[in-house]
Amino acid sequence: MARVVVNVMPKKEILDPQGQAVVRALGRIGISGVNDVRQGKRFELDVEDNVSKEDLERIAHDLLANTVIEDYDVVVETENVEAAK
Repeated sequence: MARVVVNVMPKKEILDPQGQAVVRALGRIGISGVNDVRQGKRFELDVEDNVSKEDLERIAHDLLANTVIEDYDVVVETENVEAAK
């Protein structure tokens, strides 16, 4: 079994209203120096060994991200979760 993380973020050219709300809130609580915030999504998948990297790309592209407005990356955190226990 492997642990895979898919990070999904709005594309740079897409307005991120949630991130901008965080930037404004930081000012209200007295924190300065943060110029930009982008808010995304993180998916953690525990997958069997027979799930290929191509399958993981397809899951991210077709199901987890809206590729019109979002970018994603797929990171295999551990190759074998069972062996790590």
